[in-house]
Amino acid sequence: MRVLLVEDNPELVSLLVKGLSQGGLAADSVGTVGDARLALVAMKYAAIVLDLGLPDEDGLALLREMRRKGDATPVLVLTARDGVTDRVTGLREGADDYLAKPFAMEELVARLQALLRRPGTLLGRKLTFGNVSLDTEGRQVSVGGLAHAFPARETAVLEIFLRRGGNVAPKRLLEDHLFGLSGEVGSNAVEVYVHRLRKMLSDAGATVKIHTVRGVGYLMVEEKS
Repeated sequence: MRVLLVEDNPELVSLLVKGLSQGGLAADSVGTVGDARLALVAMKYAAIVLDLGLPDEDGLALLREMRRKGDATPVLVLTARDGVTDRVTGLREGADDYLAKPFAMEELVARLQALLRRPGTLLGRKLTFGNVSLDTEGRQVSVGGLAHAFPARETAVLEIFLRRGGNVAPKRLLEDHLFGLSGEVGSNAVEVYVHRLRKMLSDAGATVKIHTVRGVGYLMVEEKS
């Protein structure tokens, strides 16, 4: 799953991207409210980590706009403003959670994962299709009840297929979730990861197969004997 970081401290952004990746969450980052608006137009994110003290505007301005437009994307406010009044204001403006700086990376990841497990959001703890399962927090893949070590990118592709529940996954969707706004996508990058995932699933004895839907994307189906 991909999240948007709205934070203007480059060192903190680097730490956040690394920490979220270890928690199974990919991230795009922007440093201003203006750039965040553009990112939200370009892509649908699973969640947003929002700093308030940004160079161009207060982060709460973005939060208010989102909620006025009916955008219910989970927002975790991350800020040095740790007073009770500040926390209450952020929550009343539409924040889903509030974490004061300094913070422990493990807590930030855990809070985001908790937000995404809420009813109506995207992240269930365990995804299953056929005899293939994925623990979205531990990033552990199981096939037929046996654990398998899949690389991070192949696991991310598998997660998208599991979330589609037997529906076609467009190639553009896979590109967005794998590489985001800033990633450079090779002409056959998605095909390479899908090919590797197919082989890993087959070698593990999976009952699911990934079919190519020409001109559209890919479809995972369960093949019952």
